[in-house]
Amino acid sequence: MSTDPVERLRRLCLALPEVSERVSHGEPAWFVRAKRTLATLDDHHHGADHLAFWCPAPPGVQAELVEQEPERFFRPPYVGMKGWVGVRIDVEPDWDEIAELLRDAYRLVAPKKLVALLDEGDPGAG
Repeated sequence: MSTDPVERLRRLCLALPEVSERVSHGEPAWFVRAKRTLATLDDHHHGADHLAFWCPAPPGVQAELVEQEPERFFRPPYVGMKGWVGVRIDVEPDWDEIAELLRDAYRLVAPKKLVALLDEGDPGAG
């Protein structure tokens, strides 16, 4: 498996049902059915000192992650107030945890039929 964190993130996103990639706000981003944002790359956005991505998170998750591991998680600008979480991928990323965060984000933004497809293949779902 590639050690390039952006490529690993890309593969995780594109493995989800009906997810596509396009540039948004100058960075790669992944969308469900080309409409709803699943995740956005943060490659030193506005001079930030990290390589990360942002994704929506269930209520309370952002605050919990940021409080527990502020070196890996942060409240991103613009969308942090909506509960999105920033996840650093340049500091020993836990790819299993990242895959889980992306599946949770997918469940928040995808139509119910696509979530059902995801959950059919995910024994830990539900």
